Amino acid sequence: MQFPHQPLAPLALLSAAAGALAVLAFAPFGWFPLAVLSLALAYGLIAGQSPRRAFWIGWAYGIGLMGVGVLWIRISLNEFGNMAAWLAHLLTFLFVLGMGLYYGLAGWLVARLSARSAVAGALLVFPGVWVLAEWLRGWLFTGFPWLALGYSQIDAPLAGWAPVVGVYGLSLAVALSAGLLWVAVTRSGRGRIGALAVLALLWLSGFLIGRIEWTQPAGEPLRATVVQANVQQSLKWDPESRIPTLRAYVELTRANLGSDLIVWPETAVPDFLHQVRNAFITPLTEEVREAGAELVLGIPVLDLETGDYFNGLIAIGSGEDLYFKRHLVPFGEFMPFKAWLGPLAEAFEVPMSDFSAGAAPRPLLQVGPHPVGASICYEDAFPAEVAQALPDAAYLINVSNDAWFGDSLAPHQHLEIARMRSRENERALVRATNTGISAIMDHRGRVLGTVPAFQRGVLTATIQPRAGATPFAASGHWPVVLAALLMSLLGLAWARRVPRT
Repeated sequence: MQFPHQPLAPLALLSAAAGALAVLAFAPFGWFPLAVLSLALAYGLIAGQSPRRAFWIGWAYGIGLMGVGVLWIRISLNEFGNMAAWLAHLLTFLFVLGMGLYYGLAGWLVARLSARSAVAGALLVFPGVWVLAEWLRGWLFTGFPWLALGYSQIDAPLAGWAPVVGVYGLSLAVALSAGLLWVAVTRSGRGRIGALAVLALLWLSGFLIGRIEWTQPAGEPLRATVVQANVQQSLKWDPESRIPTLRAYVELTRANLGSDLIVWPETAVPDFLHQVRNAFITPLTEEVREAGAELVLGIPVLDLETGDYFNGLIAIGSGEDLYFKRHLVPFGEFMPFKAWLGPLAEAFEVPMSDFSAGAAPRPLLQVGPHPVGASICYEDAFPAEVAQALPDAAYLINVSNDAWFGDSLAPHQHLEIARMRSRENERALVRATNTGISAIMDHRGRVLGTVPAFQRGVLTATIQPRAGATPFAASGHWPVVLAALLMSLLGLAWARRVPRT
C-alpha cells in the first residue's frame, strides 16, 4: 500500500482525514483502536514518498488532528479572552498550522531515513520518529503535550505499560502497532503471520504487566470530597459575585465536613490571600480544624515585597502549607515575548494574566499528615513534572478551571490526561474543577465518580494513600526517548542494507 505516483492533494486530504479520525480515539469517545488505524493509514500514505511529499502528508495529518482536537482554543480566546472573533479564529488556525509542523517534520524524517525499505520504516523508523516528534512538541517553546496518542489508550490493554514507560511509551506502542498492522495488510505469508503475532504479543503484554502493583498501600484510607460550585467564567472575577461565590463553596463544604479531605478548584477564592486572610481564611481554618478535616483550595497569592503574584494552592486544617504553580499557560497566565508582540499582546484582555511561576523544586503540598503531589490546571499535562512528587506523595491533587474551554472536547480530554497521571504514578488523584468535570480516581486511573460539567455539586469517595514509586516515576521519559532514537537509527541502518521495497 504505497502511493508514490498519486497526486499530492488527495493524499494530503486523506491524511488530514486520518488525523481527524484519531480524535475519536480520545475522550469523550474512547474508540482507542482508531488511534492505531489512523496511524497505519498515515504511514501507508507516507511510505515510498519523497521527503518533500512526505512532509506535506505529515503536516496534513497534524492539521487534521489538531484542527479537530483542539479547536476549543478559539473559545478561550474569543468568548472568555475578550478577543475579536476574527482574530481568535485566525490565531487558532495559525496555532493548528504550527502544531501540525511537528507531524510534517516526522513525515519528512520517516521518508528520509527509510527510503529503501518500507518495512524498516513501519517497524522502526516510523514509531521512533513519531514519538520523538510528540516528545518534542511536549516541551519546545514551553510545550503543548495535548493529544499525545498514548492518552487514547487509558482504557485499552496497552495502558498496563503506563507505570513503566509513561504516556510517550504508550504512544510508541500505538505507533509500533500501526506499523505492524501495515505490514500485516501489505505482506503475505510469514511476514503477515509474524506481524500479527508480534501485534498480539504487544497488546497481551500490556494486559499482563498491567496486573502488577508497583506501589504499596500506606496508612488508612481517606474519605475525600471535591467541591464544584459551577461559577460561570464571566462572573468569576466580578466583584459583585465574590460573596455569592464564597458562600456557595462554604455551604457545600459545611455539608461535607465529615470527610478527611475537601478540595476546591483553581482560584476558587477570587481574591489575593492577604486580602481575605483575616475575614475568611482564618475562621474557615478553625471550622475545618474543629471538624477534623483538611481543606485544599485554589487562591492567588501576592508577594507584597516584590509585587509578583502566583496561582496558588493553600492547605488548611491541622496545618497550613502553600504551593505555587510552576508551569504557567502562555497567553493565559503570562505573555511570552510581550515586548515583541506589541499590539497583539493588548488584544488579550484576560483577568489575572501576568502570574509569576513558582520556584519549588518539586510539586509537593503538605496536607495534614500527608505530602501530596499538587498540580494546577495545565501542569498535569506534563508527566515528568507530576512524577517529581514521587515517591514522597501519598496521593495527587489537581485543581483546574476548565470553564475557559466551554462546552467542548477539552474538559473530557483534560480528565483523560489526569487519569493518565494517576496510572503512571499509581496514586489516587482528587481533581476539583470550577465548572467540571470534577472527579476522583483510584491509583490505577479508574474513575470512582464525577461531578458532571456545568452542574453545582460535590463528590465523595474513598482513596488509599500509597508509598513507593513506579518505574516511570523513577526514570522519567528518557528510556522511551532513547529507545525511539535507537529505533530510528536501527531502521536507517536496516534500510541501507536491503534493496528498495
